[in-house]
Amino acid sequence: MTVLPDDGFSLAAEFPDATRTQWQRLVAGVLSKAGTVAEGPAAEDALATALQDGLATRPLYTADDDAPAAGHPGFPPFVRGGTVAGTALTGWDVRQYHGLPDPRRTNEAVLADLENGVTSLWMTVGTAGLPVAALPAALDGVYLDLAPLVLDAGAGFETAAACLLGLHDEREVPREASRGNLGADPLGTLARTGGDTDPAGPLGAAAALAARCLRERPGIRALTVDALPYHDAGASAAQELGCSLATGVAYLRALTAAGLSTDAACAQLEFRYAATADQFLTIAKLRAARRLWSRVAEVSGAAPAARAQRQHAVTSAVMMTRRDPWVNMLRTTIACLGAGVGGADAVTVLPFDEALGLPDAFARRIARNTSSILLEESHLARVVDPAGGSWYVERLTDELAHAAWAWFQELERAGGQAAALRSGLVAERLAATWRERSADLATRREPITGVSEFPHLGEQPVHREAAPAAPTGGLPRVRRDEAYEALRARSDAHLAATGARPRVFLAALGPAAAHTGRATFAANLFQAGGIEPVHEPATVDADSAAGAFARSGATVACLCSSDKLYAEQAEAVATALKTAGAGRVLLAGKPAGEQREAYLRAGVDEFVFAGGDAVAVLTSVLDRMGVA
Repeated sequence: MTVLPDDGFSLAAEFPDATRTQWQRLVAGVLSKAGTVAEGPAAEDALATALQDGLATRPLYTADDDAPAAGHPGFPPFVRGGTVAGTALTGWDVRQYHGLPDPRRTNEAVLADLENGVTSLWMTVGTAGLPVAALPAALDGVYLDLAPLVLDAGAGFETAAACLLGLHDEREVPREASRGNLGADPLGTLARTGGDTDPAGPLGAAAALAARCLRERPGIRALTVDALPYHDAGASAAQELGCSLATGVAYLRALTAAGLSTDAACAQLEFRYAATADQFLTIAKLRAARRLWSRVAEVSGAAPAARAQRQHAVTSAVMMTRRDPWVNMLRTTIACLGAGVGGADAVTVLPFDEALGLPDAFARRIARNTSSILLEESHLARVVDPAGGSWYVERLTDELAHAAWAWFQELERAGGQAAALRSGLVAERLAATWRERSADLATRREPITGVSEFPHLGEQPVHREAAPAAPTGGLPRVRRDEAYEALRARSDAHLAATGARPRVFLAALGPAAAHTGRATFAANLFQAGGIEPVHEPATVDADSAAGAFARSGATVACLCSSDKLYAEQAEAVATALKTAGAGRVLLAGKPAGEQREAYLRAGVDEFVFAGGDAVAVLTSVLDRMGVA
């Protein structure tokens, strides 16, 4: 084997550098074959993917895609991490969530988690979780100096905080060893529960709690800036960030008004964000959040070291599905990866059955092991800011930061986060964002694996014990699967009442090579609404369609084949199906002009195609079938 000397010789030296113009010309050539005429920058624009907040993912990023310098890890603006070493030394804090109302079962679950890799606990207490009085029993055998506890008590944060602080005293936890967060979040509670209550009282109580922590337990933070209420209501990434900034500013004002220094006030805050299965957007969101908060802290007068943002990332509840919940393991793995790479200090992976009720031991084990595998086997935490320097990530971080800052400024002009919540501004803006996203979900431009794509009607349902009711009255809680879940629920009710699911007959024309593509598309579409496709026999024509339809037990039919065979047979087959009693005849495809009119005259009622409104089609089909 010949070894080349290390003399700077490059194997690419004899090849000229490719230019962006050349690349755009090649793209234009490929697009022209698909019927799209675009040249130069327009060819590149044709491949861009639109995101929320007016952002877009470009098909190509180069050194020309400028973004502000990200700085160094551990230094303002903290884009690359809040500390010099990031999580490279110990990994991120693996924080397991617990919402069981029973103290004995909670204690068993907590101890199992701590024995198997969990490093801190996040617990809902009060009416929506464990009773506050049961907290000592639930934490029996837990060393609070080794396993910090983060509380989520809603409006009852004062009582819960007093209980936890008393527990530290009772167990004689050394003052300097106490860690955790008391979870006071008056504006987050307002977002969850609504109402016209003036938040000044709870803000004052939270400030007093922070002062007590500084005096007695300086390692415990008093307040959480929880952005999950906004994410759970359908907020975009920029809206989630903007709401967290406005909330953080309100808390800084309350804390400094109570006598805390700006540095001490900043140290009392921990920020909680959602991590989604869009890994790059999650990475950019966490990096942008640190940059934005650093700027807020800077103009508030905080010292450079005090401007770092403490982050807790939680895998998104919005993305979790009730059907085929096993796929949630994949979603949470990607979200956890994004959170870790994005530099979150603590990461909570929600159990895959979170949307179904209280998780079982297996689901909790998978949740905690997700972080363990990424840390111990994939070594994700061993590199500080591994996404740093990526032209795409740096540009997306910058664009997202600007969009979030604009929303934050709008909230401040409206009087601050509390005023914006009480006036309905936040609710209205988030609802508009969710409507836009719902359209993408309905048309499957944003697919949901196992729900809107590749659904499995024969799956065995997963049942879980009901969880305590979450707070209501404020911002809604949305889920990506909600429209399809409503359709599947109708199908389930029909199955329970009749012993069979609603059916659609797939009238496939011609050989498999001609109809397989559209028959597969149609079967996938109908199953997303809980409608069982019947594809027997494999192919029909005008003479056999009526008999096959009658034997199928369906009341609706869908033609599936190539455009060429449609032109030859579709009209006759549609007429035969209508004569045989089909209440509705659909055709998989998107014909235009005279051909479309001819099919309509022959009895075709509707056309189904990629990019069409799947939810509207499935709803109308179930309505036609009489499925309640």
